[in-house]
Amino acid sequence: MAKSMLERLITSLLVIIGSMALVFCIIYVLPGDPVLSMLDPASATPEMIANLRQQLGLDQPFYVQFGSYFADVMRGDFGRSMINSDPVLPKIITHFPATLALTLASTAISVIFGVLLGVLSAIHRDRWIDVIARLVGLFGISMPTFWSGILLILIFSVSLGWFPAMGSDGLATLVLPALTLGIVGAGFIVRMVRNSMLEVINEPFIVTLRAKGVSEKLVMYRHALRNALIPAITVIGIHIGDLMAGTVVVETVFSRQGIGRVIADAIMAKDLPVVQGVVFFSAIVYVLVNLLVDISYSFIDPRVRRSQ
Repeated sequence: MAKSMLERLITSLLVIIGSMALVFCIIYVLPGDPVLSMLDPASATPEMIANLRQQLGLDQPFYVQFGSYFADVMRGDFGRSMINSDPVLPKIITHFPATLALTLASTAISVIFGVLLGVLSAIHRDRWIDVIARLVGLFGISMPTFWSGILLILIFSVSLGWFPAMGSDGLATLVLPALTLGIVGAGFIVRMVRNSMLEVINEPFIVTLRAKGVSEKLVMYRHALRNALIPAITVIGIHIGDLMAGTVVVETVFSRQGIGRVIADAIMAKDLPVVQGVVFFSAIVYVLVNLLVDISYSFIDPRVRRSQ
């Protein structure tokens, strides 16, 4: 088991390095000159442009630039903003807690409602609760986050006045953004848990447990649900990674000061080092979350542990 975890850790490190190389290549081939965005085109002379390119190392070949960037990242230096020359990594760390709180709150909403409705939908198949659960799943998957976010603002902020529509201070400002992302995640989890439960319910060991006189609640919630959670956990892990990308839209709609808002502002200002740093930081978080999901399989399902 320790060997398997070590192999997954090495694979995760390779994926992180590959994502860093991919992000750097994408930024490198983007059209436009970042030096021109930092200077005033009306007053910039060719000498000023050449000097700034030399200071930033943009006059070097691609492999030299990537090697320098890789060495800086290994030292924890994600570069500096082209707008105000502030270090990128401290800026990300400063805004990350707001995004982390939003991610955890929306994940909790997704898991609680998704697993609960998925289990009830499978147990009461083709009944009214099954219809409601499938409608929730369809709504969550189909509705764009910007549309559902605006809809929640109109209902709970403008009409009812229960929650603030914007900001990132306090729990009250977290409710609507978390619901916006949580509805999306619940839609995926409901469908996955329902399908997994329906497959597990028909397994021979479930029939054996019922034949031995084990109570139906114990069969469903202890044995069937535990075996059905493996694919659901995979979806939850992927969903947490997707939330890091989904916060760009939601934090913009609700004016939250997280890394999603940081990258949105950086894209508008063409601040490429900030865009590059945020994307790479999000890739690291995504890989680490999926690594934890892979490791959790061994603790949830004894068959996985035995196979390792």
